[in-house]
Parts: sequence; C-alpha cells; structure tokens
Amino acid sequence: MGAWYIQVTMYVKKTQKKYKDRVYTNYLLVEALQTPKGPRQDVFCSLGDLRPRPREKWLELARKVERDLSRQREKIVRRVKRAQDEGRYVAASKRAGAGDLISVHVDGVRTEMHRQAGAVHVGLEFWRRLELDRILTEAKISVRACKLSCAMVMNRLIAPKSELAMPGWIRGAALEDILGEDFSSLSEDSLYRDLDRLYPNRGEIETAVSEVERDLFNLDQTIYLYDLTSTYFEGSAEGNAKGKLGYSRDKRSDCPQVVVGLVINRDGFARAHEVFEGNLQDRKSPGRMLDLLDGRVGLKAGQTVVVDRGDGL
Repeated sequence: MGAWYIQVTMYVKKTQKKYKDRVYTNYLLVEALQTPKGPRQDVFCSLGDLRPRPREKWLELARKVERDLSRQREKIVRRVKRAQDEGRYVAASKRAGAGDLISVHVDGVRTEMHRQAGAVHVGLEFWRRLELDRILTEAKISVRACKLSCAMVMNRLIAPKSELAMPGWIRGAALEDILGEDFSSLSEDSLYRDLDRLYPNRGEIETAVSEVERDLFNLDQTIYLYDLTSTYFEGSAEGNAKGKLGYSRDKRSDCPQVVVGLVINRDGFARAHEVFEGNLQDRKSPGRMLDLLDGRVGLKAGQTVVVDRGDGL
C-alpha cells in the first residue's frame, strides 16, 4: 500500500490588536495550505508575545510551543485521512515529488469475500491443545481427511449446520488460509465420506481424546451420565444393517430406526457413544454401553453411572 505524503509550510505571523489606547502584540504559528480556491492559512497555535524576555523564560516558551504542537499532531492526521479536497493532495504531492499519490472515495469502497477468522482461531487453538491432528494421524486418517474433520468440528463449534450447508460456511471462514487447503470445490459428499472414514475408528479416537481431555481439563472421573435417543429413516434403509423397527421416540413406529447411546461425565464432556440396532430395548442397552465404556476409558471401583429412568432401570 502506498504512503501518503503532504508538504506543510509553516511560519510565524505577527498580529496586533488595539484596545483602550494600548496595542497588544501576538504571534501565531500558521500553516500555509493550497486549496482549489487559492492559498489559505490555518492557525496552529498562539505563541503569545515574543518580544525579548529574560533568559529564564526561554525554556517556558519552548515547552509551550512543544505542547501546542503535540496537541495539533492528531488534528493533522485526521485532516489528512478525512480530507475530501482532492486538489489539496494533488498540489501537495507535486510539491513533495510524490508520483504515486491516489485519491480514494471512502463511500465508494466495498469489500468482497469476507472471511471469519477470530472464532476459527480460538477453535483451532483448542484443536491443537487436544492433539487432534496427532490422534487422527495415529488412527490412519489422511492429511486431507484430518483437515476436513477439523473444518467440520469448527462448524459444529461456531455455527452448527448440516453437511449439506456446511461447505458454504467453510468457504466463508478463514479455514482455507489457516489450514492451507483448497475448499473452493468442496461438496457435502466429501464431508459424508469423511464421516464414513472416521466412524470405524471412533473407539480409538474417543479413547485417545478422553485421555488428553482428562489431563488438560482435570476432569472428574467419578460420575458418568447415560441416556438414549433414536433417529428414524424415511424409506426401507436396506443399506443400514442396524436399521430396525422398534420403539420410536418420534412416534414413527412405521419407519426403521437406530438407537444412539451417549455417556458424558459430570462436566458435560462426552466419554463414549454407540449406535445400536433400532429394535434394541432400552433396558438391555446399559450393560452393553458399560462394557464399551470400560474398554474405552477404563471403569474403576467407586465410579457411578447414572442412567435415565426412561431406560427402564
């Protein structure tokens, strides 16, 4: 970006005013300006009477000039930034020899391709603290898939959207620049495929994340909370082996469904999750989830698991 240059010509001007048969003299520090309407004078500050005075008064005068000039510095900066008089800058540039001076009309400036960066930077800081790149790499997830997973997590954290709407949000954030990945042609299919890659490795990933979170946030490990929900499919769901008819919390007993179990600790951190067959009875799920939880985080004596009463226990 080019710098702005303006030449300032200043001089001391003597003024006199008569009042009650007495003449008062005052000296002004004046700036000479060139405008389309001709030369103009702008008073910087009043120096008072500069007639010869005792030596001990010289320092006082010098400090007064310095103080007044300091107060005027901000005024100069504002004037240069906000000036609408294009002719003044052109004249100043010619005197200063600046050949790259341009005039910008602020009301005609627009910005394009905005990128949200602040929230993304915060989210990425915790992504790094949780060592998620290392965890996913050790789970044999590719570099590209790691970056896609990171982008999806940032969306869930900042402005949750469906996989269908997520590519637009990703392109509107600063993720391309920060992650060094081209998302210009990203589609929802890429995100669905990424979830397919993560799902078989969920046990290994959840176990590793739980270990890092426990140390990073000093999490309580004495109480776990367990609950179930379900989600149904429109259609036969023939490609989903776990899609079965069962008790529907959505009042859609005519649709195949899956049952999802989630365990969190008392601080709200997820410890484990599992997708069960849609026809699994609620009362039979806690035992299976406890075995799974023990394999991922290691249950110990003295730990309590609280189960929602809707599970039939």
